[in-house]
Amino acid sequence: TPEFEAAVSHDCATVLHKTLSQDTSLPRKKNPRESRTLAEIAKAELDGTILKSRPLRIRFATHGAALTVKNLSPVVSNELLEQAFSQFGPVEKAVVVVDDRGRATGKGFVEFAAKPPARKALERCGDGAFLLTTTPRPVIVEPMEQFDDEDGLPEKLMQKTQQYHKEREQPPRFAQPGTFEFEYASRWKALDEMEKQQREQVDRNIREAKEKLEAEMEAARHEHQLMLMRQDLMRRQEELRRLEELRNQELQKRKQIQLRHEEEHRRREEEMIRHREQEELRRQQEGFKPNYMENVSKLLVN
Repeated sequence: TPEFEAAVSHDCATVLHKTLSQDTSLPRKKNPRESRTLAEIAKAELDGTILKSRPLRIRFATHGAALTVKNLSPVVSNELLEQAFSQFGPVEKAVVVVDDRGRATGKGFVEFAAKPPARKALERCGDGAFLLTTTPRPVIVEPMEQFDDEDGLPEKLMQKTQQYHKEREQPPRFAQPGTFEFEYASRWKALDEMEKQQREQVDRNIREAKEKLEAEMEAARHEHQLMLMRQDLMRRQEELRRLEELRNQELQKRKQIQLRHEEEHRRREEEMIRHREQEELRRQQEGFKPNYMENVSKLLVN
């Protein structure tokens, strides 16, 4: 009820106030370590206490702005993961999960400082294909599934129902062969084994499909590079052809200019020859007239 929640909030605030008042060594500046310390103190003081005839259950709040990132390349580091997701907003923590030998598992998680950047990253990565490396291998982003792996479920918080009392009639034990318990326990184990085998088969199928996809992607990338090289070669050949054509045009133009110059030179030479011939003819004609008159005078005298 609202009254109960208000009472819990009041008691939590009282514990935190008493803690800060008594322990002056705690820094007053808000930071993650201080928040964690105060939360642990409040939890230790209030968890399991009775308030208005009801036990308080105090748990650490889950991170509401955390995302799980899958399909990571083996070359992705914590730093690259943080750098990649920082474009959506401030990142508090980014971790690539590794196995016990330090090998990347292909999974990781990112914790944002606030929820809006986390929602933005979730939407953008869901609608598009977010690539972190050269290989077109998109990351798969999902909300992080939260578990309480610190406190679990203590006995004091168990609800004492009819089923609880019925199941607790027998203590922990090994089923004896040949009994009803052993038969159905064996069937449960067989079902679990079948689930395990099917999961392993699914994992193998997925692994083989991924390997096939990677091989196809590598072959397609090689073919794409060859296509780009062919296109570049064709472009260069076209450029050389165009340059050769321009060169031939320039040579043809120069040849035509040279022919025009030669024609002009020949025409001038012919003009000069014709002019000299005309000049020579004129001179010959002018020299012929005086000699003719002189000959006629001589004939008349005789």
